[in-house]
Amino acid sequence: MAVVVVGAGPAGLTVANILRAASVDCVVLETESREFIEQRPRAGFLEEWAVRALEERGLADRLLEHATAHSECEFRSAGERHRFRYAELSGHRHFVYPQPLLVTDLVRSYADVAGGDIRFGVRDVELHGLDTDRPSVSYTDPDTGERVRVECDAVAGCDGARGVTRACLPEEQVTVARHDYGIGWLALLAEAPPSSDCVVFGLHPRGFAAHMARSPEITRYYLECPPGDDPVNWPDERVWSELHARLAADGARPLTEGRIVEKRVLDMHNYVVEPMSYGRLHLAGDAAHLAAPIAAKGMNLALHDAFLLGDALVAYDKDGDDSGLRGYSAACLPRVWQYQEFSQWFADVLHGTSSGDPFKAGTAGARLRRVLGSRAAAAAFAELYIGREADN
Repeated sequence: MAVVVVGAGPAGLTVANILRAASVDCVVLETESREFIEQRPRAGFLEEWAVRALEERGLADRLLEHATAHSECEFRSAGERHRFRYAELSGHRHFVYPQPLLVTDLVRSYADVAGGDIRFGVRDVELHGLDTDRPSVSYTDPDTGERVRVECDAVAGCDGARGVTRACLPEEQVTVARHDYGIGWLALLAEAPPSSDCVVFGLHPRGFAAHMARSPEITRYYLECPPGDDPVNWPDERVWSELHARLAADGARPLTEGRIVEKRVLDMHNYVVEPMSYGRLHLAGDAAHLAAPIAAKGMNLALHDAFLLGDALVAYDKDGDDSGLRGYSAACLPRVWQYQEFSQWFADVLHGTSSGDPFKAGTAGARLRRVLGSRAAAAAFAELYIGREADN
């Protein structure tokens, strides 16, 4: 059996490592350079079940050596701080490990250690014969300019929200469910030590704000802003002024300022593609579903897909068992929808105060008070926030 993996993000590289470990022929195609994907700033939180699943497959050595484990978060509202100790309730933690580091580890494991075939900088990727027994993928070689065609038995579409694989699904055979939150987040990376030992969510009438450690020297911040806003409208002085105001609370440490090295606006929206397979094409990660970073679910969902898809492809290659591939979409979607629902619920809590709607603000406050005041509600929130154990 031969598999072409389109896209070298966490999903594609995890699938590739699973296949390589089982001696299944595999080629990974990536439009960007290795240097680019190993430096591209993205997600940074892994749920514990995902870390343990990577560990079981021998893919978490550096992660476990360098990641920081978080067991609680903090809500700041109306000048007060509210600690939420989700590990005490769920028994599980978050691991802070930026996606570029995980990608670097996975590339090294697949290409450098195991000698896997990965081709960077390819252009004009096209998929052919997906509804036949012998699909193929063609691309333009970046060095020679020649067209190359790779014959295969299956294609793993792991090239993200703007990739080519999702566009190959026939519109009449798939449903794409979408949700637009109508808000934007200004995503920031600052060369500044974290100002808290946990994730901080600031609920403020001027807009939501968040503080998330990325390393001892780097902090991720978010500021709610209008959708489609231009980062030019947010000079550094304004950014820090808003962060100080929106994250202010009695007894909180002052924010440590530093040089802002990334500034981009994310329009908050989600989508889910159903089914996630068509013929010999199987989508994983953002190619199949996008979860806005509201609850830090995207990279975790991508890994969940990858574990299921990689194992299903190995079972088909080794035993001729195609049940995993036939049931792949149905196995992924319950978790996808669970995380989407939680993200929408959490978004209402985080943005109610700044909505300008007294009813939304009131219900958001009621939800937060329930989580903070009821052990049963807290336990339910903790399970969804950290994610339950995965079946993989």
